[in-house]
Amino acid sequence: MTAAGKAPAPSTGWKEVIGADEEQRHAEYAEAFVAMQQRKSRRQGPGRALHRVGLVALRGELEVLAGLPEALRHGLFATPGRHEVWVRLSNGGADRQPDRRPDVRGFSFKVHGVEGDGALGAPTKVQDFTLINQETFSFATAEEFVGLVMAASSGPGPLLKHLIKRHGFFGGLRQAGRLKRSLGRPFHGFAVETFYSAAPISCGPYAVKVRLRPVAKAGAADGQPDEGWKAGMARHLAAGPVRYQLQLQAFVSEAQTPVENPTVAWPEAVAPFVTVAELTLPTQPLDGAEASALTEQVEAATFDPWSGLAAHRPLGEIMRARKVTYYASQKARGVHG
Repeated sequence: MTAAGKAPAPSTGWKEVIGADEEQRHAEYAEAFVAMQQRKSRRQGPGRALHRVGLVALRGELEVLAGLPEALRHGLFATPGRHEVWVRLSNGGADRQPDRRPDVRGFSFKVHGVEGDGALGAPTKVQDFTLINQETFSFATAEEFVGLVMAASSGPGPLLKHLIKRHGFFGGLRQAGRLKRSLGRPFHGFAVETFYSAAPISCGPYAVKVRLRPVAKAGAADGQPDEGWKAGMARHLAAGPVRYQLQLQAFVSEAQTPVENPTVAWPEAVAPFVTVAELTLPTQPLDGAEASALTEQVEAATFDPWSGLAAHRPLGEIMRARKVTYYASQKARGVHG
């Protein structure tokens, strides 16, 4: 906080640090992910490299609010209005497994009716957000993350061996415990949990992190993973629309809100979240012909942080690695854009 007790103003002084060997390394990561994806697809059927299991597909509406702070009025948030949204809820792993198993949970959504220059160069009509139920990533670099995923895709034994090789015997055990605690953190359902971008994106000349926070109902907590996350969401929707606040948290300084280290949570005391839009999931059937048609569309679509406006370009090394690996994964399953 400042001496006057106010949070620092958002700053445009952020910067990315791009390694000379990034292009080659990221291409190698993409090859590894595609090989894993193809191996899993031969055994489990076609699917994504990660977040393979799409649990629920939903229609929604995003309302961009009026009167936002000037620093946040860029790209999608420059003009108040309403947009159609597709939502994909998922478990994060590369394997199909029961909902009760520990995992990262994904809340991705595609905002339609957007017009502008895209982050990948061509004009775009959509803005994607890919969020998880963890405020930060567990690893600071793409190299660490890819090594972990490749080892974990072969089972617990190879994963532990990888961690011990990288961190030493005791360090590997500590890392395994930390990972277990992170994945095993209680999750109570997609209607009541908060989701995060973990890594930043741009908002015009500013850098921001994204948070999606439910507008909780009284007695809304699920805590019933055995019924399945889809059944939990269906129960909430049967009681009425499910609503969330979409919020942005702006960079203030490299020391307090680093762009290149996604393991660091940006403190709200210096970088408060500001609600910029509201996402509403109306009451809708999750089974039947209409739901099946939407599921088919959503599963065939891409949900990619780089699929969106140049004003919201993803930032940091892990995001730059995702640009290459997501594209390779999409090509491998025959999807383009």
